[in-house]
Amino acid sequence: MKILRLAVTAAALLLSFEATVQAQTTLRIGLAEDPDVLDPTLARSYVGRIVFASICDKLFDIDAKLNIVPQLALSQETSADGKEVTIKLRPSVKFHDGEPFDAEAAKFSLERHLNFPASFRKPELSALDHIDVVDPLTIKLVLKMPYSPLIAQLTDRSGMMVSPKAAKEAGDKFGLRPVCAGPYKFVERVQQDRIVVERFADYWNKGNVFIDRIVYLPIVDSTVRLANLKSGGLDLMERLLATDIKDVRADPRLKLSSALWLGYQGIDINIGNEKTKGPLSQSAKVRQALDLSIDREAINQVVYNGEFTPGNQWVNPQHPYYQKAFPVRPRDLARAKELLKEAGITGRISVDFMIPKETEREAVAQVIQSMAAEAGFDLKIRVTEFATALKEAEAGSYQALLLDWSGRIDPDGNSYIFHKSKAPQNYSAYSNPDVDKALDDARLVSDFAARKAIYEKMTKQILEDEPIIYLYHRNVLIAHTTRLEGYTQMPDGLVRVIGLKLK
Repeated sequence: MKILRLAVTAAALLLSFEATVQAQTTLRIGLAEDPDVLDPTLARSYVGRIVFASICDKLFDIDAKLNIVPQLALSQETSADGKEVTIKLRPSVKFHDGEPFDAEAAKFSLERHLNFPASFRKPELSALDHIDVVDPLTIKLVLKMPYSPLIAQLTDRSGMMVSPKAAKEAGDKFGLRPVCAGPYKFVERVQQDRIVVERFADYWNKGNVFIDRIVYLPIVDSTVRLANLKSGGLDLMERLLATDIKDVRADPRLKLSSALWLGYQGIDINIGNEKTKGPLSQSAKVRQALDLSIDREAINQVVYNGEFTPGNQWVNPQHPYYQKAFPVRPRDLARAKELLKEAGITGRISVDFMIPKETEREAVAQVIQSMAAEAGFDLKIRVTEFATALKEAEAGSYQALLLDWSGRIDPDGNSYIFHKSKAPQNYSAYSNPDVDKALDDARLVSDFAARKAIYEKMTKQILEDEPIIYLYHRNVLIAHTTRLEGYTQMPDGLVRVIGLKLK
């Protein structure tokens, strides 16, 4: 009854809001969390990327087969030595404030990503030495060294272009009112309540934009999101519970869209910044024991209705860079206990286990807690809001953290910022010179076989050190009403709005 009341209340609030825009078509999207800052230079959250998909076009995008395709760029050409990348830009593009998008604006955006204080894009563009403006619609990226993931990086936040005028005026407050060159322009944000965007009349591809307004609504409880979808309070919801798939398929008013995620779910272990210096942070054997206490397929069956893919690496088993020489190990409780003895552990190991609030994550944490207890671990689950979890992780105020990564098409995007020493999202504070070298070396090589061989050595080391215990790869599960036409789900999990129509 409590859930029903929440759903009805949410629906009533939405209908009240809709009364002000009755003349417009409005797409209402339910998010599993409230995004962090809406500044592509500073942002980290997956749900933030969903919002950015409507307001901030990138130089490049990906298609359903993971091919890189033009967006604000028209083409790119890399020199024979791999140190220069010339990018032709799309003409007649405007930012939401009316300013023109041109080579100078592209140069500004990339330099902002690279140099802005606390930028999370800096590691993604670290090979960039400088940018030359060749002509009004051409830039040349001059690199310090060959950098094979570059164009893949430009399909995400590193490739998002921002208005130089607006960014200069706003400084570090740009995320409060972002000004980009996407199909929709920012209108308002009420924290923990809604983000509103409206169709940009001067968008370069406006002939394929059919919905006037989009309202993003953070609704943490998936059951409440689904109730709102069924009642008409939402038109689309992300992260449907796997256990609700049958319910959606049985409802003639709803449709399900899915794809195997590029990302992963794992447990970050605080190794280098852990305040109490407990056994988990100090001993790889203890971390391996925790890993071996976990039955990934059991989690998949119990929590995810068998819909997800167990994994032990930063790319899924279908990815071309997955290392088949290191398959997922089955649960081995006896070996886990042996490892704890070898590490000199005699009593139970107490672990602060931080979980960003979300129904399935909490269920996963409880299953892991029960499994690990049999090996000698006492996982104390601490549920926090998502943004709080990220802040705690940055500060090193945790011991273990259950965390998703939404994934990138190039393996560098799933590994470098998490395992490179002092990288901004290396929440484990992990540092290994051999891993650092492998990460850097893989960026220098374009040949697939050569890169995969480098990653193979790195995989072996990571699976021994276990700064992150990789668990599984979700299916992106998006449910929407049959009123919404033209929706296609891609493996990056984003909700793309070009071409969508509401009947």
